[in-house]
Amino acid sequence: MLSTMQDDQLSLADLLRHGSTLHSESEVVTWTSSGPRRATYGQVGQRAARLANALRGLGVTGDQRVGTFMWNNAEHLEAYLAIPAMGAVLHTLNIRLFPEQLVFVANHAEDHVVIVDGTLVPLFAKQLPQLKTVKHVIVANGDPATLEAPDGVQVHAYDELLAAQPETFDWPVVDERSAAAMCYTSGTTGDPKGVVYSHRSIWLHSMQVCMSDSMRLDQSDKALVIVPMFHAMSWGMPYAAFMVGASMIMPDRFLQPEPIAQILAAERPTFAGAVPTIWQGLLQHLDANPQDISHLREVVVGGSAAPPSMMHAFEERYGVPILHAWGMTETSPLGSVARPPASATGEEAWRYRYTQGRFPASVRARLIGDDGNEVPWDGESVGELEVRGPWIAGGYYGDADPAKFHDGWLRTGDVGKITPNGYLTLTDRAKDVIKSGGEWISSVDLENTVMSHPAVAEAAVIGVPDEKWDERPLVAVVLREGERVTAEELRTFLQDKVAKWQLPEHWTFVEEVPKTSVGKFDKKRLRAAHAEGKLDVAHF
Repeated sequence: MLSTMQDDQLSLADLLRHGSTLHSESEVVTWTSSGPRRATYGQVGQRAARLANALRGLGVTGDQRVGTFMWNNAEHLEAYLAIPAMGAVLHTLNIRLFPEQLVFVANHAEDHVVIVDGTLVPLFAKQLPQLKTVKHVIVANGDPATLEAPDGVQVHAYDELLAAQPETFDWPVVDERSAAAMCYTSGTTGDPKGVVYSHRSIWLHSMQVCMSDSMRLDQSDKALVIVPMFHAMSWGMPYAAFMVGASMIMPDRFLQPEPIAQILAAERPTFAGAVPTIWQGLLQHLDANPQDISHLREVVVGGSAAPPSMMHAFEERYGVPILHAWGMTETSPLGSVARPPASATGEEAWRYRYTQGRFPASVRARLIGDDGNEVPWDGESVGELEVRGPWIAGGYYGDADPAKFHDGWLRTGDVGKITPNGYLTLTDRAKDVIKSGGEWISSVDLENTVMSHPAVAEAAVIGVPDEKWDERPLVAVVLREGERVTAEELRTFLQDKVAKWQLPEHWTFVEEVPKTSVGKFDKKRLRAAHAEGKLDVAHF
């Protein structure tokens, strides 16, 4: 038998209406060089309607793709809301992609319009002549006259375009399974892959972000949204915040430790999220320039493993708990959150917090071993993580890539283990695990252990060829400012912390570990630098 429930669509137009009316007094605060710029959710809703009207006038009448090449700010939030709510598709362009990748994704998605932040016009202008389908460029927070467009492309000023439009829009009823937004993977191997989110998947994901076993966003929160809105939908925080009325603080282009500290002091957010490299930099700044940040009830860290030493430093020195989470572009991105069981206290609770966390009810997970068989959840057996669920990608846009999908499951490329009560610990990326003498060495574990040394700011570990053992670990170390330590001293530091056969024989000191477009260690570039003899390596 069927239920008697109404079959309403989970539409982002309803989310926009809800947030801009019931939570009309909540705020989005955009940081600028002269301080904060404020807008209420009610004003955001009106401007989203103006933007939708303007885009209709530019020929966005169906599911055309509208690109954004922007920082985290109020205008980007207006685009997040207006574009999918009007039935079009939001395409967040990663401003840190290599030029050829940026051109590829804009052409592959067939972007019709692109909204560009004024400060990014020089970067975008270099690629615009190669964008085959773009007919209109809208410049926000800048002068459109600075953009010289090729024939056939019109350039508009964002505020002028909106000012000429009404502040109401007849939002259409959109099928919840239709495309709402798309984001391309960072493409560290091959061309980037397009992930297309539906209205339904974003709505369900937003609800999970607000759940008590997740990020716990509620209307009393002021969320500092550092995670780029051009990457994995900013971890879903903009939509979740608009759903429950949590105010948002957008740092725009001011992502360095000093301005982040200024934002914390001025706006006193209760919640924040970013990749570990952001928090590592902030920790060094705070240690040199102490300030009260206890107003942060919690900080979510994802994208790569958070070093336990950093987690302890924030909690013990500043009273701020770090919450570990795991996800990827293909998972919208929320996959797991490391909240300990209610019964866990002390060191037991910390052991749970070091993991990548427990899966919510909507995310199913399994581990697959090298033999293709499923691995048990016993906290010891290791395999490649596969996931599925209502906000997990089942394919890529215009690219079958069957190798990434297995019997309806997403192959994450992450290697790890799961406890009987569902806590995931990732030991490596499948491509980064070091296979030495028939045994696996976790580069993540080694990195975290090296970074627990007080003189070390960052450490990245890669496998390098070895005639006897196939591969051995090489550690690239970035020292904290003013600190000195030798490779021999670091190796001695590890002796009672890792198995003897895992002790790295190869060490190099670098000014900075290369990063991907989303702030993760770029081990591909590190391997290339080693292969080309560009690293000064000490051997033991």
